[in-house]
Amino acid sequence: MPSFDIAGRGKMWFIISLLVIVPGLISMVVRGFNFGIDFTGGTIIDLKFTQPVAIAQVRESLKPFGLDGATIQLSGETSDVATSTDVMIRTIDLEETQRKDVMAAIREHVGSYEVMREEKVGATIGGELIMNAVLALVVSWVLIILYVAYRFEFRFGIAAVAALVHDILIVLAFFSFTQRQVDSSFVAALLTVVGYSINDTIVIFDRIRENLKLHFRRGGDVVELVNRSIYQTLTRSLYTVFTCLFTTFALFFFGGETTKDFAFALIVGFMSGCYSSIFIAGPLWLELRKFGGKK
Repeated sequence: MPSFDIAGRGKMWFIISLLVIVPGLISMVVRGFNFGIDFTGGTIIDLKFTQPVAIAQVRESLKPFGLDGATIQLSGETSDVATSTDVMIRTIDLEETQRKDVMAAIREHVGSYEVMREEKVGATIGGELIMNAVLALVVSWVLIILYVAYRFEFRFGIAAVAALVHDILIVLAFFSFTQRQVDSSFVAALLTVVGYSINDTIVIFDRIRENLKLHFRRGGDVVELVNRSIYQTLTRSLYTVFTCLFTTFALFFFGGETTKDFAFALIVGFMSGCYSSIFIAGPLWLELRKFGGKK
């Protein structure tokens, strides 16, 4: 048996997770989330500059107004990778006075332009996307339980889905703690984390299933079996998460402002997914096994 007992210390890992999840749930109730304009609505401004401009120039001119997190897109026939004369700005709902100040600052610091469109828009996603995202998650969880129950056993499916719920709650908790913006990319990040986490968990469960065949023939401690399975797949799990984290950290530090929240969600989710696959899923399966009367 490996020197460090992971599976046998399940209650300790559960408590560590609860130390993040419980304060996170409290924060979600008390502080809520910083919803982006996809959920709350905002202002869209289309500008056509006399000379090509870069996104960084426009964002810098918005910074004094606290709008540097606005979505800025380049478009038009003159657009290249870095500059364009056609710029679309999507930001929070602006009062008339603030809008005039922002437009004047853009003209002063970026250049002359012609206003092609300026309008207030409602939430493009709002409750409908939230309901669709929740529905997608629930349907995926049910299908995962059915598939894993067919390939492995029902308790494996319950443990796998519980690990996914754990990961989602961790990501939600960190976004509530930090008040980072929740927008459409955040929903995409959550679904990406779910895909990553279940893949890592299934690899460990598959090794447990293989080792169970020997367990039933030779006898032995099932806790030792889970430990052996975790350690046999540990190198693969760590290599996978480190590879994913290298790319997401690069996106977070070197990507644009609009990708930072997406990258942050992936960083938290990948780390939580690795933790839940190694420290939560296997021990939870053991607890469910005990509950079912098996040793």
